[in-house]
Amino acid sequence: MLAVMPAGTRALSAHEIHRRIAAGEVTARGVAEAALAEAERVQARSNAFVTLTPDAALHAADAVDEAVRAGDPLPPLAGVPYAAKDNLARGGAPTTAGARVLRDFESPYQATVIARLEAAGAVPIGKTNLDAFGMGSSTEASDFGPVLNPWNDQRVAGGSSGGSAAAVAAGVVPIALGTDTGGSVRQPASFCGVLGFKPTYGTLSRYGVVAYASSLDQVGVLARDPRDVGLAMDAMVGRDPFDATTVPVEATFAAAAEPGDLRGVRVGLIRELLGEGNDPGVNDATHRTAAALRAAGAEVHEADVPSARAGVSCYYLIACAEASSNLARYDGMLTGVRVGEEHEGQEAVMTASRSDGFNLEVRRRILMGTFALSAGHVDAWYGRASRVRRKVADELAAAFAGADLLLSPTVPSAAFALGQHDQDPLAMYLADVDTCLANLAGLPAVSVPAGRDEHGMPLGAQLLAPALQDGRLVRAAAALADGAQAG
Repeated sequence: MLAVMPAGTRALSAHEIHRRIAAGEVTARGVAEAALAEAERVQARSNAFVTLTPDAALHAADAVDEAVRAGDPLPPLAGVPYAAKDNLARGGAPTTAGARVLRDFESPYQATVIARLEAAGAVPIGKTNLDAFGMGSSTEASDFGPVLNPWNDQRVAGGSSGGSAAAVAAGVVPIALGTDTGGSVRQPASFCGVLGFKPTYGTLSRYGVVAYASSLDQVGVLARDPRDVGLAMDAMVGRDPFDATTVPVEATFAAAAEPGDLRGVRVGLIRELLGEGNDPGVNDATHRTAAALRAAGAEVHEADVPSARAGVSCYYLIACAEASSNLARYDGMLTGVRVGEEHEGQEAVMTASRSDGFNLEVRRRILMGTFALSAGHVDAWYGRASRVRRKVADELAAAFAGADLLLSPTVPSAAFALGQHDQDPLAMYLADVDTCLANLAGLPAVSVPAGRDEHGMPLGAQLLAPALQDGRLVRAAAALADGAQAG
């Protein structure tokens, strides 16, 4: 009789879980049952999930166990539990995008990234909580309630992929999927003390992602171990006929996570993102990361991106404009929940449906975006933002002429208190000042754990690489993790 997953192993890495299942030390069903039990326990105190999927999980796990009994070759993620942000479509399960307008929607198809991850043997534990439509930096704008930080339940978990970050940080799953429009994978990763990886735009398919801002949205990975990021990325990368923006990418991410040093790697520390505007602990954490990179063999110097701090204003104008267009379909006619009766007239029903279906933050962003695109204003706002976007991308490219990687804080602070920014949305938006640059330029970026602040809350540091040089980030994250373990 094969053993089930023993107590204390729930925080194992994906590659270690796979090894134990392949060796017959544990069963995939035992692993899945333990993860589901842990998900229920974590859910009660953090609200990390919108939906748990026990039937799908156990069915997938049993298929892995049957393959083990038959002696069949196992795919690289066989039996590994994972969670997916609830704006990624999964057939047979609700896909709410954290919004009440989609509370009754069950997807008839799979997002490409989910289909590919499960083809590699991953076991779906559940769908994670998020700010509605990905519009938020704390998961407080979820219509299913906020996600509480696993380190301190009086603090936010970050957003919009807060549920995925919390599920990984709490040890429910070794891998979770999120989406990143302006930092929505990396910011909650920083707040929860895990890795958050956003690949180059087009590396992962967006087919099956509930769209927020299509030129900025990108699927990303949250994990505790760089090797697990590599395994998940290798399973999902590549062209997708359902997404014309995808690019051909080789599955070499896991190889990049193999132990090694960073000799010969040049790192530019972005001058404009340090100092004023950051908590002192954040600046210290970034400099500690720079020192750790040097200890791993890298050369670290200062780099300039003069328009870096203008990026966040540019980002919100573009994101809100695209959201105004993307969310126009949720009108209560064909898509979304309908409020009102037909005899009241189309305009009245559409107004009532959108007012009921969209919360305050979503309405705020739609209205901002609609204004930015309105006649007489489009060039002054959206057009100007598009030109700043190009300028930021050009400045990043110039910085990479003298560097292989760029380093900055991930977020200007540690996780803030629940409700702290309720009356000041601008303060919330400024949390994206560091992360939005990668989305504006379509570049890969990763948030790596960088110690804790004086209150014991996790801090993160961000590394960026040139487009399609994502492997450099995985290599650096692995070197930093090895150095932390050695220390």
